[in-house]
Amino acid sequence: MFPLKDAEMGAFTFFASALPHDVCGSNGLPLTPNSIKILGRFQILKTITHPRLCQYVDISRGKHERLVVVAEHCEQSLEDLLRERKPVGRKLFQSLDISERLKFLLTLDCVDDTIIVLAEEHGCLDIIKELPENVTHLLKKCLTFHPSKRPTPDELMQDKVFSEVSPLYTPFTKPASLFSSSLRCADLTLPEDISQLCKDINSDYLAERSIEEVYYLWCLAGGDLEKELVNKEIIRSKPPICTLPNFLFEDGESFGQGRDRSSLLDDTTVTLSLCQLRNRLKDVGGEAFYPLLEDDQSNLPHSNSNNELSAAATLPLIIRERDTEYQLNRIILFDRLLKAYPYKKNQIWKEARVDIPPLMRGLTWAALLGVEGAIHAKYDAIDKDTPIPTDRQIEVDIPRCHQYDELLSSPEGHAKFRRVLKAWVVSHPDLVYWQGLDSLCAPFLYLNFNNEALAYACMSAFIPKYLYNFFLKDNSHVIQEYLTVFSQMIAFHDPELSNHLNEIGFIPDLYAIPWFLTMFTHVFPLHKIFHLWDTLLLGNSSFPFCIGVAILQQLRDRLLANGFNECILLFSDLPEIDIERCVRESINLFCWTPKSATYRQHAQPPKSASDSSGVRSSTPYFSTECPDPPKTDLSRESIPLNDLKSEVSPRISAEDLIDLCELTVTGHFKTPTKKTKSSKPKLLVVDIRNSEDFIRGHISGSINIPFITAFTAEGELTQGPYTAMLQSFRGKVIVIVGHVAKHTAEFAAHLVKMKYPRICILDGGINKIKPTGLLTVPSPQI
Repeated sequence: MFPLKDAEMGAFTFFASALPHDVCGSNGLPLTPNSIKILGRFQILKTITHPRLCQYVDISRGKHERLVVVAEHCEQSLEDLLRERKPVGRKLFQSLDISERLKFLLTLDCVDDTIIVLAEEHGCLDIIKELPENVTHLLKKCLTFHPSKRPTPDELMQDKVFSEVSPLYTPFTKPASLFSSSLRCADLTLPEDISQLCKDINSDYLAERSIEEVYYLWCLAGGDLEKELVNKEIIRSKPPICTLPNFLFEDGESFGQGRDRSSLLDDTTVTLSLCQLRNRLKDVGGEAFYPLLEDDQSNLPHSNSNNELSAAATLPLIIRERDTEYQLNRIILFDRLLKAYPYKKNQIWKEARVDIPPLMRGLTWAALLGVEGAIHAKYDAIDKDTPIPTDRQIEVDIPRCHQYDELLSSPEGHAKFRRVLKAWVVSHPDLVYWQGLDSLCAPFLYLNFNNEALAYACMSAFIPKYLYNFFLKDNSHVIQEYLTVFSQMIAFHDPELSNHLNEIGFIPDLYAIPWFLTMFTHVFPLHKIFHLWDTLLLGNSSFPFCIGVAILQQLRDRLLANGFNECILLFSDLPEIDIERCVRESINLFCWTPKSATYRQHAQPPKSASDSSGVRSSTPYFSTECPDPPKTDLSRESIPLNDLKSEVSPRISAEDLIDLCELTVTGHFKTPTKKTKSSKPKLLVVDIRNSEDFIRGHISGSINIPFITAFTAEGELTQGPYTAMLQSFRGKVIVIVGHVAKHTAEFAAHLVKMKYPRICILDGGINKIKPTGLLTVPSPQI
């Protein structure tokens, strides 16, 4: 949208016609209210942008089918300007009522010269005769009676009247969109006199922001559309008792009340005052409107109230999203960064870790998903009209998908749902439509309602990253592996809960499939999904496991206190989940989870080691980008699904173990040494081989608890020299190492039974470490 400049914002209201309450559609569902139909169809008007057209900004729905439209508003109209020059620019049929106007219009079909007849009717024949011939000719074209013979706007623009005038105006070229193959900087020009440009910069910095941003901030600063209309007496309320009918039939038809005059159309536009917003932003300095993107020392621009901004950044997200000054700074910063995408992609990641301003969420998600290129051309090339077998299922699913939202429940929303989903199905012939795909589409469609191509591109980038092969025709092996890894994650982070759920038989297959198949969009409303996905998009494909565990931990007390039947009832109507707490705990769980613990052979294949130049990534656990690590000789190996299901604790790779132990190889003798800087969670390596094998070579810092003598007949840990050390590491990562896979799995399962958290197994055992030269031999005693 264009800057606000000298314009203002105005609002006007009208009512949509009400529908009968007892009438249903052909599908048996209540009819969609006309106000919701208008709400959906209105959205396309927001995309019409031109410097010589007033911009539509928003539409909101009130009670009793009331709609309020917000648009750019200019107090002085063209009519006012003409009246100042010469009080003659005439309104047609001003003195005639509607029936007389219609009669007169019908007679125009029989006249030879429409202009002369109209001029005589309005007493301005002399003025018309003084008009230049080319203008008269243009008017005749415009007033052609039959619509089929009337020229189109494009044809009218070819008239010589406009060709003579057009050189006086700079032609408008619509800027290239953010995600396109066109150069966004192709038409940028600087004025010849830069000093003059500096003089022209208005000190009213708010007026330089887009009208969409100004309206969003106006709402945050306490703006209330209905209140503004009430103050101007556009909306008049009556006491409820005065609206009661005198007579009421059983079918709902009422009598005895005249139509409320306030429900009649009033085209008055009310100017929305910006005084409250300007007062709220009075301490924001001009430099806040033009942040320096190269300054990596701070993610908030400096201003006179910088201390307040820094304090706001530590507040809960829901408060930050309602803070006018904070949102202004974040919107400006993200706007600048997104305009520099993909050049500033890394900085977008960095800032997204702080938070994402709701107004910029759609474009920011697209940037985080790496959407680039000519997305509109690609989307337009997909056949979305030819009937396909999944059409019927899509038609059944859409009316049940997030229909509490007015936009998505509108007929226009349904049509867009249908096109985006069909485009995805048609463009992915190796995959199929599964129920839940509509829920997955909903967040992207809501954020990009007027940009179906971007919604489709985001969805197409999201699914391979987080739901690779979930939509195969036979996806049972993918789902089963995913649920098994999730079960291991529960045992890793909360062994007590894992033991209880396994004892009562409440396995993830019974509740978690809709979670992961829809990435929680089937579980939570959209406003919670936005906050959840803001963080999800910063993690790799294993982050959803942590979200799932965090949800279970919020329900932990109720789950531990209940049996199978009660748990089934609990999940049939999931209790309220604190989404901010869920996000915080998910990040913490993710930081404690070794990268390879969530390895899946059916996940999206990672980049090859050659693409990474053989260098192990040193990015933190929850960094700006958390790519799945490339495959190396020390990576985890795939095992049969039945073997994976038999193991309670997850496996980790030798590569991860070396990284977490902070070991490195230096010198000719390959002596293992500790790295000086530690940023990883501490861990303990428990070697369960017999003492003779342990002495021949073991991992530096590991302890030896032989498997054969480790546990008593009652399943308790045998007291030994290293028992106290094992106890002291309770809560830290404990890695079980051996040379028999069955023994390491059993040893880990025993510890989980004893409620030891963060237990994992070294994949491939000690033999995977031997070729690295990292095994150490104790010095002989003298």
